[in-house]
Amino acid sequence: MVTNTTKIIYKKRFWAGVLLAQFLLFYGFSKSGIMIDFFERFFEFQKKIHQILFSWIPFSFGDLLYLLLGVFILYQVVLCFKKKSRNKAVLKLLAVFNIFYFIYQVFWGMLYFQTPVIKKLSNQKEPEIGQAKILALRYLEKCKTTRQSVREDKNGVFVITDLNSIQTEILSRQAQLPKYISDKDAPQINAFKPSLFKTVMNFTGILGYYNPFTAEAQYNAELPHTFIPFTSAHESSHQLGFAREQEANFIGYLIGINSKNTDLRYSTEYFTLKSLLRFIVEQDPEFVKSVLKQYSPAMKRDRMYERNFMFRHQGWLDDFFGFTNNLFLKTNQQEGAVTYSYFIDLLLNYEKQ
Repeated sequence: MVTNTTKIIYKKRFWAGVLLAQFLLFYGFSKSGIMIDFFERFFEFQKKIHQILFSWIPFSFGDLLYLLLGVFILYQVVLCFKKKSRNKAVLKLLAVFNIFYFIYQVFWGMLYFQTPVIKKLSNQKEPEIGQAKILALRYLEKCKTTRQSVREDKNGVFVITDLNSIQTEILSRQAQLPKYISDKDAPQINAFKPSLFKTVMNFTGILGYYNPFTAEAQYNAELPHTFIPFTSAHESSHQLGFAREQEANFIGYLIGINSKNTDLRYSTEYFTLKSLLRFIVEQDPEFVKSVLKQYSPAMKRDRMYERNFMFRHQGWLDDFFGFTNNLFLKTNQQEGAVTYSYFIDLLLNYEKQ
């Protein structure tokens, strides 16, 4: 006679087997050009529908979903410590993990294996420190000029006065990306959402994120405003279908660098300058110091505000999320979060064209 306990054990083995099969299946798909192309086409087909489904909700539905999922997982983990409920709890966890893993891979995970953007550029050389210095000085001047055209708060720090116009501009600029870099459709749907977890995000170093289950582009509304426009452009690049983080940075750069919206352009120029300086600093820290000294007084105020914000929110959460994010990036064949050399590769090779 088969008892309920025996049935649950069989079901646990079934879901464990399905999970293993999924790992093997999607690993095989990641090695197949035909399947990667299929998932790219599928994303193009579904992304507009996906965004329409959740964009109208006035808050981040994806964050609510994560919150409910977190509560469910925590509750089931607690039940795992009780002998009577352990088998059922493990079964539910396995089933839910299978479902979410499948949805994640189909809607997003396979996009990490699409053709790298750098292969679409005519130049694909290693970044040169000399060229990076030239660009850093160029973007320093761009930042100084654009900074004069943006608004400030009472403390003389850059402040955004019309976030909606920035988001509208980002969507408009998506459709103007160079075709040889992106032939992806731009749905022109505003699915930007301030994260419900903004207070926690302050302590994690996470500026924003894309939710593959709801196609929402999340940003931390409590960030210094110098971060928000470019972060939004970055997350919108994920909505287009660019999964790799540094490629999303590059697409965000293309979206913002020639924008008529000065807030977006300044945020993009400033991000680019900081990225170049991070790349240069290990080889020539004196050059970086000299550039920082050449910041305009307004830029120095913005930089000081950023540094104070980061200093106030440093802690173990920042280290923990930095570590887990690095693991996630490397699992998906990307560089860790600390290194930005791939973005610099893309930037320098693009500028050579």
